[in-house]
Amino acid sequence: MKIYLVGGAVRDELMGVSDSDKDWVVVGATPEDLIFEGYKPVGKDFPVFLHPLTGEEYALARTERKTAPGYHGFVFHADPGITLEEDLARRDLTINAIAKDLDGRLIDPFNGQADIRARVFRHVSQAFKEDPVRILRLSRFAARYPEFSIATETQVLLHQMCEDGEVDALVSERVWQELSKGLMAKSPFRMLEVLMSCGALKRLFPNLDETALNTANLDHLRAALTKAASLNGLLSERFAILNFLWPIAQHLKAPKDCTELAELLKNTYDLLSNAFSLNAKELLALLQACDALRRPERFTELLNAFEWVKDTLLDSQTMSERMRSSKTESLDTQTKAMGPKEYLSQMLQSALSIDHREVALQAIKSGLVAAQIGEAIDTARHAALEHALLIGR
Repeated sequence: MKIYLVGGAVRDELMGVSDSDKDWVVVGATPEDLIFEGYKPVGKDFPVFLHPLTGEEYALARTERKTAPGYHGFVFHADPGITLEEDLARRDLTINAIAKDLDGRLIDPFNGQADIRARVFRHVSQAFKEDPVRILRLSRFAARYPEFSIATETQVLLHQMCEDGEVDALVSERVWQELSKGLMAKSPFRMLEVLMSCGALKRLFPNLDETALNTANLDHLRAALTKAASLNGLLSERFAILNFLWPIAQHLKAPKDCTELAELLKNTYDLLSNAFSLNAKELLALLQACDALRRPERFTELLNAFEWVKDTLLDSQTMSERMRSSKTESLDTQTKAMGPKEYLSQMLQSALSIDHREVALQAIKSGLVAAQIGEAIDTARHAALEHALLIGR
């Protein structure tokens, strides 16, 4: 029995990156051998085991055979006679088909080290085209490693996979799994570029029209996502930006926090854009519509996403200038210098500054019924906002 470190851990070590999970391949062993050594079986489709001490994954060397369309249409075969080279041959990219034995010796049958040095993504074999998930994975790698290019022959294969309809087998859950990782990578827009370049994007998101894909909108999306990535934006914030410029949420199984923020940005963008012209009543209504008084942390996420979209608009007149061009002449210099994020954050703090428990207690002492207590709290918040606006004029 021989054990090898494989895949991303070896690749990233060669690139000077150390944050990948470790995956291991076991050659010359049976499931019974590993169970006897204390490994715990977890694989359903093929033999994968957890190390009894580290919890890292150890998979028996295996081969695979395409039996049906889509990414589930495979039969896997594992036995002690399968070699390391046969196992590596089924992997997607040459940079992911490098192994290291326990003595530190590298096994690189497909010249992955050369492609790492050349910064090139290259498929291992024609078997690449049998699994449409690999289009998503390569696109996600492109977002993580934007300095890499795609080999010409691999780009041709990506086009062929889309034309052959393999990409149509991808389900929304799997698309989201890879897209979410790409959005959180160093250069999120690069993933979208790769999907566009091979024809996968229009198959995954058929509702995207020429307006969404025109040069100005693409430049805006690139700039906004780059800004969010540079400031360590949350996944919910990055997805809200993406969905605002490319309405694709309907095609994905995104988590609730992401879909809610995306919908909120779409529904409140115009109001946020005109924040400086809102009176106290309108500001309170906006805060309530955003549930900001109960969930101020999500309101901050909303303002982040809004700011990154707003700040990167490709327009000769900035959004801040347009927001202040009417109904804001009486605002003082300090308030005018704020961006809408800071301004609305201050308005929220003003609304939150009232002691709603004390207001409720006083309302009860005054003989108000339960239905009127909420109105009393709203009145106090309205007054706090009026005061905040007054001292800012």
